[in-house]
Amino acid sequence: MRRIAVCGISNRALKMFMEPVVYQFSKQNQIVGLLDIDPRREAVCREKFPELTGIPFYSQYEQFAEMIKETGANTIIVTGRDDSHVDYIVRGLEHDLDVITEKPMVTTVKDAKRVVEAEEKSKGTVTVAFNYRYSPYHRKIKELVADGKLGRITSIDLNWYIDTYHGSSYFKRWNRMREFSGGLSIHKSTHHFDLVNWWIDQKPDQVFSFGALNYYGKDGELNPSPTDNRYCGTCSERHLCSYYSRLFGRGSGETEDDHLISDQKTEAYTNYRPDACIFDHEIDIEDTYAATVRYDQGALLSYSINFSLPYEGYRLAINGTKGRLETQEFHSPDRTPFPVPEQTIDFYPLFGSKEIIHVVKNDGGHGGGDPLIQEDIFLGSDPTRPYEILAGSEAGAYSIAVGEAVWKSSKSGKPIDIEQLLQQQYEEIKG
Repeated sequence: MRRIAVCGISNRALKMFMEPVVYQFSKQNQIVGLLDIDPRREAVCREKFPELTGIPFYSQYEQFAEMIKETGANTIIVTGRDDSHVDYIVRGLEHDLDVITEKPMVTTVKDAKRVVEAEEKSKGTVTVAFNYRYSPYHRKIKELVADGKLGRITSIDLNWYIDTYHGSSYFKRWNRMREFSGGLSIHKSTHHFDLVNWWIDQKPDQVFSFGALNYYGKDGELNPSPTDNRYCGTCSERHLCSYYSRLFGRGSGETEDDHLISDQKTEAYTNYRPDACIFDHEIDIEDTYAATVRYDQGALLSYSINFSLPYEGYRLAINGTKGRLETQEFHSPDRTPFPVPEQTIDFYPLFGSKEIIHVVKNDGGHGGGDPLIQEDIFLGSDPTRPYEILAGSEAGAYSIAVGEAVWKSSKSGKPIDIEQLLQQQYEEIKG
């Protein structure tokens, strides 16, 4: 029986991890302890899961060792704010526990190295929940590449689009501060860098990038006025703001955020508001990136991401010595102001006719990926799958390294060597 302590009772903890444990996988898994510094999260958790009544709750990080001893936990799930991940992961490994963490694993390369080093000394293991890997389209792409259909991979084009609704949400909350999130090249883009690393089974070698803050922050062109400390719910200028007006009429006094529990809204957290102004001066992250990544076996990635666009999704092309693969996905079609086609994977052989590949889909969040990764996490990896899909600390570390290199290159105007970046942080830890 896996005895689980949850560190950080976030919305993702509740929906992504605790709900399947309570209702689907309780024969093999049991939640035995809860830890969060916000007492309101205990109430929210118990309201959602009466089945957990009586499970001990710990409200201080310093109670971690006490929680493990009293509950007999052999596994922890780490789902607090991004910058809190590293301490819980390392503490868990020091207690020889298995660790399951949401992405991003951590927020800096230095912390990624701390995790890798701690795991090497531990009897425990780290699993990073990269649920994007489990989308049926992404699994099919992995199969096509692994089977050699494209030949040797030479280049990848990946352009990711985040719409004005989703994109602006990152600038209303803690994500907008680099010290908490690592910036969006880590908080968000590690999903994408991990996908590419996994698809082509190559290690990133060098990164060069540009980045900018184009839409949000104090200089945003759509800022109604240069005023700080505004909140959407109480702002007198909100109906002059295009980001607010696209969702709410003049008679609306409420705000919504799809990253919170909809029936709890701001009361779900103590002294927390998810509607801070997206034009505040304190915003210190970028909303636009264009990057090139070279891989150790010769592949080249051309990547871009933009956090304020009319629709959401991505375009992907993978080129190889035998042909080219293309696909396009539109996320959140209810927010897309035009009809969207069904996603297919199109293969163009180097010599021959186009092949359209239709993919069998399944229900669930993140394009059907969530139910499958939950099965692998809580029941063990599917033995019939012909490739590895659950990510460990090394995959987590390389995704973080690319994300940090993208940011550092955009600031310095110089290419960043990935192994050198990892080694520098290793020496800092050792020193």
